[in-house]
Amino acid sequence: MGTGGSEGINKSHFIGAAYGMERIMGRANNPVRRVLNYASEHFASHLPVIYVQTVIGRDNEGNLVPKGIFIGDDEEVFELAADLSIKVNFEIVDEPLKKVVVYLDPSEFKSTWLGNKSIYRTRMALADGGELIVLAPGLKEFGEDKTIDQLIRKYGYFGTPATLKATEKNQDLRDNLGAAAHLIHGSSEDRFSITYCPGHLSKEEIESVNFKYADLKEMTQKYNPEKLKDGRNIMPDGEEIFYISNPAVGLWAHKDRFTD
Repeated sequence: MGTGGSEGINKSHFIGAAYGMERIMGRANNPVRRVLNYASEHFASHLPVIYVQTVIGRDNEGNLVPKGIFIGDDEEVFELAADLSIKVNFEIVDEPLKKVVVYLDPSEFKSTWLGNKSIYRTRMALADGGELIVLAPGLKEFGEDKTIDQLIRKYGYFGTPATLKATEKNQDLRDNLGAAAHLIHGSSEDRFSITYCPGHLSKEEIESVNFKYADLKEMTQKYNPEKLKDGRNIMPDGEEIFYISNPAVGLWAHKDRFTD
C-alpha cells in the first residue's frame, strides 16, 4: 500500500471505512481489494512487482510464529494467504460477547491510532449494548504524528454519519482522508461502549473524543493481565469476560455477523 504514496493510502482507507468495517474485515473479496487489483492490472502490470505475504499466528506455547509465507506476482498470492489467515487468525464465538477486555502492550501501543485495533478487531464479536475495556498502559497520544493527533482531538470518534458530514464540510479532513477513515474505525457507531484506561492521557482527553474513561490502576487490579488467559474467563465475583492479550494478531466475530 505504501508504494502508492499518501493519496493511495488515504483514499483506499477511506473507501473501506465508508463501505463499512463489518462488511470488509475477514473477506478477501471486497471493494478495496478490487480497486487495488484493478490498479495492479491496468497501471503496474509492466513492472517487476513481487508480493510477499506472511501469516503470523500462535504456536502451542502461545508464541507468535510464522504460519505461512506466500511469494508471487499476482493476486493469487494474496488469496492463498487470506485463506490461511482465516484458519489461523479468525475466531468465531458462539454467542455475542457482553464484556471484552483487551490489553495493549506498552512497547507497541502508544496511541489510539494503533490501539484502536482493540475496537475494530473485536467489534463483530461484541453484543449490542456490550462493553469493551481497553487496558492501555503505554497510551500517551491519539495520533502517531502532530497533524493526526490534532485531527483526532478536533473531531473525535463519533461514528460514520458524523465523520462523513465533517469530512464534507471541512478541508482539513478532506486533505487527510486516512484520518477520516481512522475516526470511523475507532467508533462503535453507538452499538457498544468503549472504555479506555490510559497510562498517560487524562480523563478529560479521553472523554473529549467520545470514549469512556476508567482508572488504569483500578482496572488492572480488577482485570490483571498476568492472571487472565486469552478467551473466556470467570472472575472471582462470577463475572464473565472475554480477554484478548494482543488484538493485532486476530479477528473475532459472532457467527451471525460473519455468515458469508
